[in-house]
Amino acid sequence: MLHAHHISARPLLMGVLNITPDSFSDGGVLYRDGAVQIAAVLQCAQEQIDAGADILDVGGESTRPGAEAVSDEIEVARVIPVIAALAKRFAVQISVDTSSPRVIREAAQAGASIINDVRALTRPGAVAAAVDSGLRVCLMHMRGEPATMQADPGYTDVVAEVKSFLSERVAACLAAGIAREHLMVDPGFGFGKSLQHNLQLFRALPELVAQGLPVVVGVSRKSMIGNILQRPVDERLQGSVSLALLAAQSGVSVLRVHDVGATMDALRILEAVRGNDS
Repeated sequence: MLHAHHISARPLLMGVLNITPDSFSDGGVLYRDGAVQIAAVLQCAQEQIDAGADILDVGGESTRPGAEAVSDEIEVARVIPVIAALAKRFAVQISVDTSSPRVIREAAQAGASIINDVRALTRPGAVAAAVDSGLRVCLMHMRGEPATMQADPGYTDVVAEVKSFLSERVAACLAAGIAREHLMVDPGFGFGKSLQHNLQLFRALPELVAQGLPVVVGVSRKSMIGNILQRPVDERLQGSVSLALLAAQSGVSVLRVHDVGATMDALRILEAVRGNDS
């Protein structure tokens, strides 16, 4: 389902479900007072599916700039009940946004079908857990750790460095026995990158797509939009949809978004203008 799309096919939409008290745009909605708000989660999931989400991305660790890492125990308590409830109720694909080998293993048993790791399976034991799970994997580029990644990110050539890192992680996964058709890559917009770095990477999306693996893009509501438009996080819908549309035109395979319906409208317009028979 996530094999390299023909360039004209619509990207899949990955709706975000943040099971955290502190995510940058919607923390504390689905998880508050130390508890998963499961009714709210199911309602949010239903709305995203109705709006056209192909994948639901469940995460229990905020990776916004400045966020501290959370323990395996906390992450398991946040995401595993959610994944189990979603898998029981909906036919949609579920991705788990985690870097923890334990969470990868438990999420696979609970019904997840994709591992979405901002640390690209670099934690000890993560590659082995991914291999054992048999799930598809999205490998993302991040410079540093969320707590400090935006302090002063420096690159000689951000596009070359991101491509090189992702190639190394792909090679490590292939060597460990993960099938190539189970891999996706994500340049990691906003993860240890300045606005200029993000814009350079965005311009290079067709190059990344041309390397043959499905490319995942997550720019929804991020600070690159805030920096361009000078708008707070709750006023970034138009900017988010604009970037999603540009990413779709660049041939990416998956868009990770908060606003599924609005993004789907833009993709349907693009499809109509292109005159696809797909």
